[in-house]
Amino acid sequence: MALSLCKELSVTLAKFPRISLGHLPTPLEPMDRLSEVLGGPRLWVKRDDCTGLSSGGNKTRKLEFLMADAVQKGADTIITQGATQSNHARQTAAAAAKLGMECHILLEDRTGSNDRNYILNGNVLLDRLHGGTVSKRVGGADMNSEMESLAAQLRDIGRSPYVIPGGGSNPIGALGYANCARELTEQAVTAGLKVDALVHATGSSGTQAGLVAGLAALRSDIHLLGIGVRAPKEKQEAMVYDLAVRTAKLMGAGDQIDREAVRANCEYVGAGYGLPTPGMIEALKLLARTEGLLFDPVYSGKGLDGLIDQIRKGYFDGMENVVFLHTGGSAALFGYPDTFDLAGYTT
Repeated sequence: MALSLCKELSVTLAKFPRISLGHLPTPLEPMDRLSEVLGGPRLWVKRDDCTGLSSGGNKTRKLEFLMADAVQKGADTIITQGATQSNHARQTAAAAAKLGMECHILLEDRTGSNDRNYILNGNVLLDRLHGGTVSKRVGGADMNSEMESLAAQLRDIGRSPYVIPGGGSNPIGALGYANCARELTEQAVTAGLKVDALVHATGSSGTQAGLVAGLAALRSDIHLLGIGVRAPKEKQEAMVYDLAVRTAKLMGAGDQIDREAVRANCEYVGAGYGLPTPGMIEALKLLARTEGLLFDPVYSGKGLDGLIDQIRKGYFDGMENVVFLHTGGSAALFGYPDTFDLAGYTT
C-alpha cells in the first residue's frame, strides 16, 4: 500500500517542471552512538546536508522546482532574500550560477551583529563566490517589497527577473519536500523500518508544509514535529498550515490537510533568530563528537536542541524509531567562530 501511494505521488509531482540540482535520494542513516547517549528511541538522520549543491542543504529540493519554473517563464535573473547567514541564499546563488543566470541576494540584518566573520564569512562568502550580488537590509524591513522594488528596476533595464521568497517557501518550492516525504517512505519500506516520528527545524515553513502535504498524500501515520527557530508557536503553525493547504491544492489534493498534523515546538528559539543558545551549542558539540556530523548554529542546531531535550522529557516515549531531518548549513559555522568554546588546541 505504501509503495503504491508513493508511486501515485511520484506521478503527481512529475507533472511539474523540475531541474535536477541535487544528489537524490539522500542517505538515511542510524545514529546509534547518539541513541545510546540519550537512552530514548533509536535515532536516524535523513542526510539532506548531502544534496550536493554548494555543500548541500534542504533548499536544493525546493530549488529544483523553483528554478525550473523560472526557466519555463523565461527568467534570466533570480532575486531572493534571507537572513545574513542564509543557507537558502547560498544554494540559490549556486543554482543560478549552474543555470547561467544572474542572482541578486538581499540579506536582512536580524541580529545586529557587526562581527566581520558573521557579515562576510560563511554563507556570505559563498554567496559572493557563486557570483551573487549581495546587499544588506535593516532588520524588520519588508523584504518582499524590497525584492519587488528591485525586480521593477531590473525590468526597466530589460532584465527578466524571477522572485523566490525567503527559504523558497511557496507552494512550488514546497513540492520538493512533498517529494522528500515520498523518498523517505520508500527508503523505510525498503529497509523494513517503521518510522514513528520525523523531526526537523522549521522557519520559513516551506520544508514542514511540503512534508505535511506529502505525508497526507501518502496517508502516513508518521508523527511530524517541527522545532521552531524564529516565530512563536501560533504564528509558526498558522504559516505551515496555510502553505500546506496551498501546496496540497497545487498537487490536486484539495483540502486534505488535517490541522492537527501541523505541530511546532517553538521553545528553543532563545533570544531570537540567528542568536546562539546554550542548548544549540551543546547539541552541535554532542553530534560532532558522537556521530561526526556538523550542523548549523541558526537552524538545524536549534532543531537538534529541541529533539534532544524532548527525548529527555519523554515526548517520544513508546516510539522505536525517530528520524531527524538534517537540513545542512554547516557553512554558517564559520560565521560564528567565537560561539563555541573549544579547548584542546595547542601550538
